[in-house]
Formats: sequence, C-alpha cells, structure tokens
Amino acid sequence: MTIDTHITDPSIAAVLETSKAAREQAQTLVDLVAQEIASNSASSGPLPAGALAEISKQQKLLNTNLAHLRGLHRAAHFRARETKGATAEGRHEVDVLHLQLQNLYYEQRHLEGEIAGCESFDHTYQLLPLIPADEFLAQHPEHADDDEKALMVARITHERAEREALELQRLELQKRKQKLIAENKKRRDDLANLDRDLEKFIDAAKPIQKMFEKVV
Repeated sequence: MTIDTHITDPSIAAVLETSKAAREQAQTLVDLVAQEIASNSASSGPLPAGALAEISKQQKLLNTNLAHLRGLHRAAHFRARETKGATAEGRHEVDVLHLQLQNLYYEQRHLEGEIAGCESFDHTYQLLPLIPADEFLAQHPEHADDDEKALMVARITHERAEREALELQRLELQKRKQKLIAENKKRRDDLANLDRDLEKFIDAAKPIQKMFEKVV
C-alpha cells in the first residue's frame, strides 16, 4: 500500500500526480540525452539537429510540468494554511464548548449536593409532636385522598389550631387564677381586720368584765 492510497484531498492528489509526471518526464529527458550522447560518441561532433530538437521539446514539456507543479504546490500550500486556520478555529470552538460543558457539569454536581443537603436537612416541622397520621385521618376523613405534602400541611394546621385553643384556655384559666388569688387575698385581709376588731372589742370589754366580777 503506497501513500497515494491515503490521499483524499483533490489538490494534494493533483500535486502528486503532476510530480509523478514531471519525474517521468525528467527521466525521459535524461535517458534521451544519454542515448543521443552515446550514439554520437563516435563522431565526437555536435548532436544532430533532430536530436537537439527532440531534447528541446522534452525539456519544454518538463518545464511545463514543473511550472504546473509549482502552481499546484503553491495552491496546496495556501489550502493547507486555510485548513490549518479552520482547524484552529474549530479546535477553539470545541475547547469553548468543552469548558462550558465542564462548567455545567460542576454546576450540576453543586446543585445535586444542595438537593441532597436539603433532602437530608432535619426540618423543624419534622420535630413537631403531631398526632399520628392515622389518628388525624380518623378525625378528619376529608383529607384521606391528600398527598404526603398536603397531609403534612393539614396536620400542622390542625396542631396549630389545637395549640391556639389550648393557649386561649390557658389564658382564661390564668385570669380565673388571678381573680381567685385576689379574692383570697381580700378574704385574708377581711379576716385579719376582723381579728383586730375582735381584739379591740375584747380589750374594750375588759373593764366591764371586771365591774361585773366585783358586783358578783
């Protein structure tokens, strides 16, 4: 297998073909000159006019092939330069796309990490002492067809309503407690005043008691 079988570019193939033709033409010219010199060696004179004409003809053909080869070589050189530039631009575009792909990959990994962190995060609502789902559904069958999220929201709403009702009861009991404390304090104060009045009455009655004792 020769190198020609691997050439697919038409301009390079033309260069190789023309180069081969020029090489064959040059070899033909060399053989012709050698043959004419050998034929004319006995006379030691100048080559015949016919031989010189044939040599000149072959030399012109060789010059034509060489000129054609130079033109093709120049065109192939320019084409190779353009191809090299296009390849560099394409490589740059591929590098840019590869960099963008890497950035997207890193962003994807970051987002996956954030999602995993959110999924593993212990949310506050998970720590709430909610009643079991079965018990809640038994009390509120209208939520039987809710999905997990809607059911959790309903349970939290129910818990909030229950706590607000208990808070109102606590405040009402607190008020009643303060009222009872105030009433008890007033009764203790009344009893204390009654004790003082009684002591004053007893002190005031002592002279009368002594008078009755003397009479008796």
